Amino acid sequence: MSADWYDESSPGVTRRRFMEKLAAAGAATMLGGAPRVVASERMGHPEATADACILLWMGGGMAAPETFDPKHYEPFKVGTPVEKVISTFPAIDTAVDNIKIAKGLENIASVMDRATLIRSHYQADLGHILHSRHQYHWHTGYVPPVTVAAPHIGAWMAKVLGGRNDVMPPFINIGQRLEGHGESEELKAFTTGGFFGSEYGPMNLPYPEKASQAVKPPEGMGANRFAKRYKALQEALKNSPKGEGLSDYHQESMLRSLDKAHKLLGSKERAAFDLTLEKKESYDKYNTGRFGRGCLLARRLVEAGARFVEVSTEYVPFLHWDTHENGHTTVQRLHKEIDAPIAQLVKDLEERGMLDRTLVIVASEFSRDMIMEGVPGSKAKDQSRAKTNVLKEMKHYGLHRHFTGGSSVLTFGGGMKKGALYGATADERPCMAIKDPVSIEDMHATMFTAMGINPKTAYEIEGRPFYATKDGKGKAVKGVFA
Repeated sequence: MSADWYDESSPGVTRRRFMEKLAAAGAATMLGGAPRVVASERMGHPEATADACILLWMGGGMAAPETFDPKHYEPFKVGTPVEKVISTFPAIDTAVDNIKIAKGLENIASVMDRATLIRSHYQADLGHILHSRHQYHWHTGYVPPVTVAAPHIGAWMAKVLGGRNDVMPPFINIGQRLEGHGESEELKAFTTGGFFGSEYGPMNLPYPEKASQAVKPPEGMGANRFAKRYKALQEALKNSPKGEGLSDYHQESMLRSLDKAHKLLGSKERAAFDLTLEKKESYDKYNTGRFGRGCLLARRLVEAGARFVEVSTEYVPFLHWDTHENGHTTVQRLHKEIDAPIAQLVKDLEERGMLDRTLVIVASEFSRDMIMEGVPGSKAKDQSRAKTNVLKEMKHYGLHRHFTGGSSVLTFGGGMKKGALYGATADERPCMAIKDPVSIEDMHATMFTAMGINPKTAYEIEGRPFYATKDGKGKAVKGVFA
């Protein structure tokens, strides 16, 4: 691909050019035919250690020193030099002697003996439009823009492995709205089945407590009425401009999606979407907010046969983990929202005999640091912050700057070691990964390998191979497997 989308004289890729390229790539892909497995890559798949995967996504940039990789703790005090602050939460003990995590995550600390904690994950610094590009990169394995619509990792699992039963959607996305807030088009760009087609894309459930409404049959929707709607959609696809822009394969994929949805509406599995059927005692353990309820829904869906479920704290600019100011106060709230549900999910899966075959991943697009935002010369819109190199107000206290040099990924189950620590970051700023670094490609290769997918799996699209991990070069981190 040519590099005409990048302008050396500008600070980076502009949002408009980024979206133009993504739109063009998507349109070009939809005109293509069915992707086919590249014969030369039919080298077999590894034996799976997991049947299902739950990705708990900390959208916005979860600071490792404030969560799973605590460093020197500096309490808030007016006049403290910003450069002294690395962690704003003290470290606490966990169920594993040599692993400490941040205060506020006591429930997760109690289940660390079921976890492997990777502290040496790192990401490429992708420059301008950081969240859009980094989230695309993490979820697809490819740096945007690309010449085809890259499938989400959940779509790869749906395509290669198929569903775990005939009616449950293999790929379900919980908690992320795709409309009504900033950067929604960018989120849509990677929350898809890509060139695999609609049937491999996610079922989106922004509000877990309303999930049952998504699988509630419309009044009077019998077999005859559905058949009429199915035929009407076929005609609409053929006669609409969108239909003309889609290949036969992608038209058929959309219709297969509708057929699968109809099967779900009439199945017993749709009860899994209804959180009101959960016992109150269990529901209350998860009910810390939308993310907590999403974790409960994920457990129910995997029990019912879902293959890949992502639960997000939701990425919205300058909210949640996007802590450009008021970092400490915001993360203190987020600790309360994620701590009990993550730990309870692990306990519930274990109690049901499912943890060993369910891979649970806690991750984010990058970590955060404090030193760059809040120093003289900063171009921050908030000039009180721009001129601050010492703590003056509570809003300055916390980790603000995007940091790609070292972040944490927490894993449970799915064939991973228990009570294990892998990799390390430097204790002093910059807290770079200094031992056993793990790239996004290798992280994906690890996830795919656990699920029984060869990281070199490739499909031919537009006359060339497109790999599950970029160029097929991702390598599973063997040191995290039991």
